[in-house]
Amino acid sequence: MCAHRTSCPRTDSPTPHVVAAHPEQGWSLLCDGGIVFDDTGALLPDGRVVAPHRLPTEAPAVAA
Repeated sequence: MCAHRTSCPRTDSPTPHVVAAHPEQGWSLLCDGGIVFDDTGALLPDGRVVAPHRLPTEAPAVAA
């Protein structure tokens, strides 16, 4: 799957390379076949899903 001259990191490695970036669509394809999304979610090469890590937002202030 990967065209790098040196072998790519294993799928459990934290440093795969981006081979195709689509910032206008909010995702990037990694050399190990994984897809990462701008909202911090991911689809791993083995098909597992990583849910986005969203921070809780504060309730908006209500004007009296």
